[in-house]
Amino acid sequence: MLRKHMEFRKQQDLANILAWQPPEVVRLYNANGICGHDGEGSPVWYHIVGSLDPKGLLLSASKQELLRDSFRSCELLLRECELQSQKLGKRVEKIIAIFGLEGLGLRDLWKPGIELLQEFFSALEANYPEILKSLIVVRAPKLFAVAFNLVKSYMSEETRRKVVILGDNWKQELTKFISPDQLPVEFGGTMTDPDGNPKCLTKINYGGEVPKSYYLCKQVRLQYEHTRSVGRGSSLQVENEILFPGCVLRWQFASDGGDIGFGVFLKTKMGERQRAREMTEVLPSQRYNAHMVPEDGILTCLQAGSYVLRFYNTYSLVHSKRISYTVEVLLPDQTFMEKMEKF
Repeated sequence: MLRKHMEFRKQQDLANILAWQPPEVVRLYNANGICGHDGEGSPVWYHIVGSLDPKGLLLSASKQELLRDSFRSCELLLRECELQSQKLGKRVEKIIAIFGLEGLGLRDLWKPGIELLQEFFSALEANYPEILKSLIVVRAPKLFAVAFNLVKSYMSEETRRKVVILGDNWKQELTKFISPDQLPVEFGGTMTDPDGNPKCLTKINYGGEVPKSYYLCKQVRLQYEHTRSVGRGSSLQVENEILFPGCVLRWQFASDGGDIGFGVFLKTKMGERQRAREMTEVLPSQRYNAHMVPEDGILTCLQAGSYVLRFYNTYSLVHSKRISYTVEVLLPDQTFMEKMEKF
């Protein structure tokens, strides 16, 4: 483990990473920051997930640059722990992380963004073990149970036990972990910027939508699981069974040979193929220029049943189309779902 960690430090050039400056778009729109300390002197790191624009960041910077910025944050936290140790005359080796999830939506389940988060947690477990004292989640919508289920396998069991979800009175509960004078007003404390800003913007970056002027490319390259042909005047149905409400359907597709029609339906009869007009339309059908720009989408399933993703080429009497696609059913973490339903 130590040998792998030394290789990791060399690959990421961690000895010089604090002198490295991330690209401007990452500095401005990667929503995080270090602000305050808990009662034992541990630094507090904020990650404002709800206002993050994962697609915009991955279209404007490389995955390696985004990961490197996260590792830079880890090294900044370690340096802050060392400074606190010198100041307090005792060892300070752990940090508190606060994840603000207000505004967390379906766009945050975009596959490349989730894969980036998975890779970060995997590297965190391998190279910064036991740095985490608590991971506190505030303002979590029900969708968090799905998002957590996607990344929990990249966390150790010990790390998962450190995840704390605070309910509606989260501001009051947060002061049990961190003194009010060490918490921004935005998070229920009394700390402000010198100009009185309650969000402490000089210490915490709240992100936001990345302007398209920063985009370096139009799309993120994806790997697809299936390739099928949709003949002229015909359609292809991809069926997925949803066992309980709250699951999420996620898809990506590209076409070759021209545009392709796409819509999502809920079957009204089980065990038999139905025509589009016989099913309930959940996502309206329309034609997509997926031969020019790949498409992706996400749908929260409000009821159990058999959902059909229908690719159609019925409008073309001459040309068949070839489609590449991936469809996934994302399940919520039942333990966190039950906890959140109590709030």
